[in-house]
Amino acid sequence: MGTRPGVSAPSDRREPGELFGPRFALFADMLAVGLFTTVASLPLITAPAALAAGCRVLRDSARTRRTATAGRYRDALRAHGLARTLIAGVVLVALGALFLLDLALAGAGLPGAAAVSVTLAAVGAVALLVGVRAAAHPAARRSWPAALRGAARRSATDPAGSVLIAVALVICAAIVWALPPLALVVAGPLALAAVSVELRAAPGRGRSPRR
Repeated sequence: MGTRPGVSAPSDRREPGELFGPRFALFADMLAVGLFTTVASLPLITAPAALAAGCRVLRDSARTRRTATAGRYRDALRAHGLARTLIAGVVLVALGALFLLDLALAGAGLPGAAAVSVTLAAVGAVALLVGVRAAAHPAARRSWPAALRGAARRSATDPAGSVLIAVALVICAAIVWALPPLALVVAGPLALAAVSVELRAAPGRGRSPRR
């Protein structure tokens, strides 16, 4: 039975004294998580843990409607084992530095530089996409190698989801390019997009329960 015109669905109804509906609350959580993630990522080597924690907080907010707070984000960051995750951060920074060095060498006018630059850009884009999918999956809390292997597998078997995350990355980059101050919160929309794609690709989603 559909809802009558002018009557909100139960999930959209506001509690007494509530100024905004749940959709606006999720939008506010997304911006808060974006800010928390940016601050936690400032040392660079903490970026994987910071993004994974942001994804976890947004996943919980979407499921339980609990407000994203600095305390909840801190707890999620600790749950991901910040000290253990620093290894992944160090590897990420090292690979990023090597990637930039290779791009600089490819742009130095050497023979085949154009082909090398295109190849490196493609490899870097795929690696970034897989890394974002890994951070959005609960497996990142237990083991980053396992999360990356699973993300690589899902990226291949779920091309539509990979395209969605690639579009999200491009949009986030365009937003930062057009309005640099939004770099402070752009991690929030990226985390929300990644979580949405991972929930969409979760096994059993959309199947009716057995009778």
